[in-house]
Amino acid sequence: MTVKKISLVGVLAVAIGYPIVAHDKAGKADAAGSETVVIWRNPTDLASRDLFYGPGGREHQPHGAFTFVKEDLDGTNPKFVVKDADGVEWKVKLGLEARPETVASRLVWAAGYFTNEDYFLATMQIQGLPERLHRGRKLISPDGTVHNVRLKREIKANKKEGTWQWKDNPFVGTREINGLKVMMAVVNNWDLKDENNAVYRIGAERVYMVSDLGASFGTDGRSWPPEKTKGNLTTYEESKFVRDVTDNLVDFRVPGRPKWVCIVNPKEYFRRIGLESIGHRIPREDARWMGELLSHLSQNQLRDAFRSAGYTPAQVEGFTEVVRKRIGALTDL
Repeated sequence: MTVKKISLVGVLAVAIGYPIVAHDKAGKADAAGSETVVIWRNPTDLASRDLFYGPGGREHQPHGAFTFVKEDLDGTNPKFVVKDADGVEWKVKLGLEARPETVASRLVWAAGYFTNEDYFLATMQIQGLPERLHRGRKLISPDGTVHNVRLKREIKANKKEGTWQWKDNPFVGTREINGLKVMMAVVNNWDLKDENNAVYRIGAERVYMVSDLGASFGTDGRSWPPEKTKGNLTTYEESKFVRDVTDNLVDFRVPGRPKWVCIVNPKEYFRRIGLESIGHRIPREDARWMGELLSHLSQNQLRDAFRSAGYTPAQVEGFTEVVRKRIGALTDL
């Protein structure tokens, strides 16, 4: 489908369940054959946004009991779909990405970008689990109990139309796409392959978003062991944020070059090297713009984002401090 009219703004129907706030300028769908595309909306209520419950808010949080629906074999992490006591379906993700994805979705949403409605549960029990699953069975107790999981609300009215590419999309060269790249650097989301980007049809609009944020808050690139690469305070603190700054441009470290041990899979290794340019040559004014936007978040809002994922008080403070310093580095550009 050819996009005849490109707008970074538009009106989304909140009634269909997509988390969004009013933009400061409304976009319009034109005559037959044209459409509105959107990637960002001005978060005019940023300073008051609830980063503990995130884009779904308190009212959309899941309510047990949970019943198994089906297994989801997409991606690399164990996932399956469950239905809660209200009849709402949720995609459950187990493993290392559950915590960091919950936090990243809140920070990216706070900056005005589109994210899924994610919630973290330290413990949940699932009824009707089959005896055999393709993945993740060892993470599930015999009685169907799982620990430390991310639940993504499935909204049937939101139709996924496909994926989009960082190097070829309707927003190339705009402040908004550059700001999204900056956000990926802030949270150290190094897994920026195009398959992790989604286009959703929501009402009359096509919404562009990074749909998988799980590889965040760890190292700046693929490494070994996996426990260091996602949701790891030590490696997040130690990672470098900015690679280089010129009069007009900034190069960020994320996505970083994979560690040499990953050469055991040469195809994947060189594919990862090809992603490095996503974080390079960002206009300084666009990076500063994102920093100034994020600077409106309070310390408590940042803490709430990490508390929502069940991190310990010490981890919450540690992660919050790194994010705060990165926001400061952006505003100082």
